Amino acid sequence: MKIKGLYKLIAVAAAVVGLTTSCIKDERYLTDSSARLVFSEDTVTFDTVFATMATVTRSVRVYNCYDEPLLISTVALQGGGASRFRINVDGDTSRIARDVEIGAHDSIFIFIQANINPNDQTTPYLVEDAIVFGFNNRQQRLPVTAYGRNAVYHNPTYTHQVYSLYINSRGQIDTNWIPFSIIDCANWDHSRPHVIMGYAVVNSNETLHLLPGDELYFADGGCLWVYDSATLDVRGSLSQPVLFSSVRQDSYYDSLPGQWKGIWFSTGSKDSHIEWACIENAIVGIQADTNVNNNPTLDISNSVIQNHSRMGILGQGAWIEGDNLLVHNCGEQLLAMVYGGRYLFSNSTFANYWRFSSRKTPSVWINNYYKYDETTTFPRPIQQAEFRNCIIYGNYSGNDNKGEVLFDWLEGCDMNCVFHNCLVRSSLIDSDGNATFTPAPLISGSSVIVDSDPKFNDIHKHDYELQDESPAKGAGNSVWLKTSTDLKGNPRGNPPTIGAYEIGS
Repeated sequence: MKIKGLYKLIAVAAAVVGLTTSCIKDERYLTDSSARLVFSEDTVTFDTVFATMATVTRSVRVYNCYDEPLLISTVALQGGGASRFRINVDGDTSRIARDVEIGAHDSIFIFIQANINPNDQTTPYLVEDAIVFGFNNRQQRLPVTAYGRNAVYHNPTYTHQVYSLYINSRGQIDTNWIPFSIIDCANWDHSRPHVIMGYAVVNSNETLHLLPGDELYFADGGCLWVYDSATLDVRGSLSQPVLFSSVRQDSYYDSLPGQWKGIWFSTGSKDSHIEWACIENAIVGIQADTNVNNNPTLDISNSVIQNHSRMGILGQGAWIEGDNLLVHNCGEQLLAMVYGGRYLFSNSTFANYWRFSSRKTPSVWINNYYKYDETTTFPRPIQQAEFRNCIIYGNYSGNDNKGEVLFDWLEGCDMNCVFHNCLVRSSLIDSDGNATFTPAPLISGSSVIVDSDPKFNDIHKHDYELQDESPAKGAGNSVWLKTSTDLKGNPRGNPPTIGAYEIGS
């Protein structure tokens, strides 16, 4: 009886399996030849692809909006094996994906990469193809395009040992081996963009001259290293600034911080000049180390420094002078002046409304010592930290809400800070530029507007031009003007507006 019962159970199970199989075999796909797929994008576009470099992966969603499933007999690139694109169809990486089912009111993903062949063009060129879907005795195409660019590539050929300024948990100085190449400064090609992998070095006693329209793009880990006794001379223009950016230029990446290391003026570099440049999307936009002569380590003007994951400008015992600058959107400081040095900034806007994470530091940090370890501290005097006609503002809410300037002061060591005709978010200084706390470093100045909203046009769009009712309007002093125009080339008023932009020009 038990055996007969078992046979009956097996027979019922077999019937259920047969019924299920029959249903699958009898499932009907939509066969209407007028049926159309719907795509999440009309065209898959890669904004800028440097020749020979693989791109980021883009995705597109393919929808079946009907009440019946669709069977796509083939999905392939129109260009076949010669195509400069590659696709992944819902996990299938074959050149031709076959029998791809999309359920009723369902969808699949297709992932696309581009890899562009180089040619002899010096301007961007369009590369086109299409993903072809074959179903119901018809075809439907989804265009795929990329703007290809030829470039000069700087690939590492050497390694160099670099010592850190910091002591690790074992009480040792950290060292790193970095990959680098040496720039042939005399034969720099100004007709094409330059793509930098690893560290590209301006070597000792060399000067790299960059001209209007020059473009430098950096891969992950990339850095422009201005070495001991070397000089960087950047001479862009209002209409053609020199660009320092990340190699990824698709829409998600074009303003993403932290994609390369930055520009490094190491100890011993000298007499560097940057005029009309945009430096964006790095970890630290500019790092300048100890000054070695009687000239500024770096003189920078008419430039935008934006979207850096740590700092916009980091001076470590350096001498930096800046004019007509916009420094904004950094994860830590817009400007860090540490381990002493000399710093002078005029007619500039420092605005920080960082939104990628919770910012834990004020926008400006002034420090006059170096802490070697827990028991050893070296005084490093700030000979000058002076701001003229500058805005320092942002949304930092820590530091007991004391504002956007941190005075990290070692008593007994000079810290000479001056604020003239500035608009500053800080409860640590008053309208005369004097410190409101004791004991305090030497802080002085005149005509400071404290904790008053500058009324930027639109902080969400990073538009830091000023509204007509801004308290910065006409509050500057013409004595501090180094040029007669603002960051957009507009004439300055008399008296001028505080910050990088004039009102009413």
